[in-house]
Amino acid sequence: MSQTSALIRFFLLQLITLNLVFSPITASSFDHRYNVGDNVPLFANIAGPLNNPSETYQYYDLPFCLPDQLIPKKETLGEVINGDRLTNTRYNLNFREDKVGQILCDKKLNIDEITKFKKAINLDYYFQMYYDDLPLWGFIGKMEDYSLTGDGSGPRYYLFKHVQFDAFYNSDQVIEIRAFSDPNHAVDITDRIECDIQFTYSINWNSTAIVYKNRMNKYSKASLLPTQSQIHWFSFINCVVIIVLVMGLLIMLFMRQLKNDLKKYCSGDEEQDKEVGWKYVRGDVFRCPSQMALLCGILGTGTQLLTIICMLFILAFLGFLYPYSRGIISTSLVVFFILTSPVAGYSATSFFCQFSEIGWEKCVFLSGILYVGPLFLLIIILNTISISIGATTALPFGTIVVIILAYTFIAIPLLAFGGIIGYRFSSKFQAPSTTKIPPREIPLLGWSRKTPGQMLISGLLPFSAIVLELHNLYATIWSYKIFTLPSILFITFVLLIILTSLLSVGLTYIQLAVEDHQWWWRYDIKLALNFVVKCSTFLFQSIMKLTE
Repeated sequence: MSQTSALIRFFLLQLITLNLVFSPITASSFDHRYNVGDNVPLFANIAGPLNNPSETYQYYDLPFCLPDQLIPKKETLGEVINGDRLTNTRYNLNFREDKVGQILCDKKLNIDEITKFKKAINLDYYFQMYYDDLPLWGFIGKMEDYSLTGDGSGPRYYLFKHVQFDAFYNSDQVIEIRAFSDPNHAVDITDRIECDIQFTYSINWNSTAIVYKNRMNKYSKASLLPTQSQIHWFSFINCVVIIVLVMGLLIMLFMRQLKNDLKKYCSGDEEQDKEVGWKYVRGDVFRCPSQMALLCGILGTGTQLLTIICMLFILAFLGFLYPYSRGIISTSLVVFFILTSPVAGYSATSFFCQFSEIGWEKCVFLSGILYVGPLFLLIIILNTISISIGATTALPFGTIVVIILAYTFIAIPLLAFGGIIGYRFSSKFQAPSTTKIPPREIPLLGWSRKTPGQMLISGLLPFSAIVLELHNLYATIWSYKIFTLPSILFITFVLLIILTSLLSVGLTYIQLAVEDHQWWWRYDIKLALNFVVKCSTFLFQSIMKLTE
């Protein structure tokens, strides 16, 4: 009893420590209410090519008007992971004060600075800013092709020197803001060696009836367009059709086997040596699998990831997790991964101890590195590429140290705590049939009934069912698109679980029907390799987007 109390106190201590680590970077007490004339700061965030939104750089990497003192905004862990790098600007946008033609700065551009602007205009760069936590975007310039100019002198580069802001308010709160780079105020920098440019801005304030709690609804319209709705419906129908087909296949297989059994029993032929198929290996199917610790480690890691996804959906439906808050999803992933470490330890150890009481520490160790190890390797590779090109997606050294320390001093103890609980409350596995001492020899199988063939089926069908929603999710991660329909993702997630369960039952039945009793590792190998394929695809897409 004293040991249990000590473990509980240790667990609570780790939770308090986790709260102290992350609460300073996630708390916000800003009420978003202003009086007329109050200064509402405008923060510059990133700039990058429109056709590759994952390639982003700091706003002041381009030679814009620098403020007297560059002060980076304190960011949360999730904002840093997302690549946000907010800094102050020279814009003075007071609440409900109209301004026309305000001078931002007079700047003399040298050859290198003009070259940077021309390169940015050629790649169709956009910039992103935040005003009262509202995102706004604008373009840096425009390029006119030589075919349009008509003089055959080549493309012309025009730099926008004036930004028009249109802001909307309701009572004492900002509801909406837009930014327009005015083409009528553009300077030709095509042949310039050096030039003096006066950057200006204007802002108009207008009243609106939209209430503050609905001010983010306009960002949801992209997810509700008719084309997007058709894509969601097509993805849903596609997934349902695949599930119906798989379920029909399973029913056909089971009915055929049941029909054969009924014929045999009705004829009175019940001799043991006449049994074939899955009944013939009933003395081998519950044999302890090889590499039990590794198998349990994979089981614990998968259970932890499933728990994290369920927790994210719960927060999304409760309204605590919404896509407009910068970095909240990334912060939640880090926090939940640490908090769910006991789930991995408990799942791995409780299953391992059903077969053996010695060596459970190894499966706890494997649960802690099977996912974190490859993930850390991917982060190192991507971070190295980001640093080499100067992208904002590069994690600062301090952030990496904080994550490593949090995992080392919080997640690992919680993982061990879960392992101890799993060991204390585990039970012995009771096989429904006697296990034969010598394992039965597995007959030769065709390629479609071996592991590679079944891996193709088990990976292709679920992927084809969720590929459209997966595309939308990747677009949200790697682009400026905002996916605002968690219900659609949840339905797809439920259908994916159903489809995976049906495939597991069906393929296991097919494997046992051909007298292959080594089913424990078959699906762990499939899941592991599918995970590796997805990680490789994710890494390849990341590298291609960062290096374009």
